[in-house]
Amino acid sequence: MVWIWFSKSINLFLGGWDIASTIGIVSLSSGVIGEDFVKHEVELGIQRLKDLGLNPIFLPHSLKGLDFIKDHPEARAEDLMQAFSDDSIDMILCAIGGDDTYRLLPYLFENDQLQKVIKPKIFLGFSDTTMNHLMLHKLGVKTFYGQSFLADICELDKEMLPYSFHYFKELIETRRITEIRPSDLWYEERTDFSPKALGTPLTSHVNTGFDLLQGNAQFEGKILGGCLESLYDIFDNSRYADSRELCQKYKLFPDLSDWKGKILLLETSEERPEPDDFKKMLQALKETGIFEVISGLLVGKPMDETFYDDYKEALMNIIDSNIPIVYNLNVGHATPRAIVPFGVHAYVDAKEQVIRFDYNKKSWEEFLSFSLV
Repeated sequence: MVWIWFSKSINLFLGGWDIASTIGIVSLSSGVIGEDFVKHEVELGIQRLKDLGLNPIFLPHSLKGLDFIKDHPEARAEDLMQAFSDDSIDMILCAIGGDDTYRLLPYLFENDQLQKVIKPKIFLGFSDTTMNHLMLHKLGVKTFYGQSFLADICELDKEMLPYSFHYFKELIETRRITEIRPSDLWYEERTDFSPKALGTPLTSHVNTGFDLLQGNAQFEGKILGGCLESLYDIFDNSRYADSRELCQKYKLFPDLSDWKGKILLLETSEERPEPDDFKKMLQALKETGIFEVISGLLVGKPMDETFYDDYKEALMNIIDSNIPIVYNLNVGHATPRAIVPFGVHAYVDAKEQVIRFDYNKKSWEEFLSFSLV
């Protein structure tokens, strides 16, 4: 059994599997996919995955609804551990974000529960799932940031948004993302998610591409980060009284030695924080010393380009070191969405408008040390 799993791991690492065939869908934050009012979206998403030749399965608690998921973080943790331990599941896809997945920490880390079952698999999610990416980073797992089941696969238009679909298809077929370029278009956020909105297109606008705010146009490093509001919850108790305590207890935010040479990714949520709140959250990050050690900063387009110029100004004013800042990436809550590999060496070229990923840089030794634990 050990050799079978090891051989399977080697094949996964080398890209030997043609497609991630079985996708396990988990509700790690919100339980909304279990509610009747999104049933038409969920059914649409299931069919799209099947049309791609995939076998979607829902982990046992993922469809139990908002109240159950809210009240049972231990059940969410059980689903994540089962998704990793089940050899039939090739990819773990987060249903949606939320705001309290930090509550899974004791059920995953108090007795090394997650570490005991962890295996190299594709893990994809964004928004509050930022916390889960950091949890997996603690265990040396490379993950993918940028899309979710409900927000992307279940898009109510006749098809998935082409730019988003391009990256999802590349991920399931090759188990990697080779490069990210800007989308030609961006879309206004949908306001009607009812059944009558099925088949209706989003309003689109011409996108302007990556915007280099300061620093060198070319820089490199492994990318890590996520939703700014979720990262802020690690240091602030204004949303939940125990978020800071739990995140500190389990050392969720990486040490500065870990951040050294990395590229920080930031994006903002559908809450569209006011400019003063955006500044406050950036300042909290600055006080960690992170901007003194990272090699650069990537920032996603704000949803609907709300406060676009205000955020841009705040970034340049608060981050007074000369690290490169590239703004307006199609990553995060604004549509469409690329998928960003975390833990893979990235080369950013703002002049050429591309981010390329090197899966061979030091990764073989890292993989062997991880897979034999």
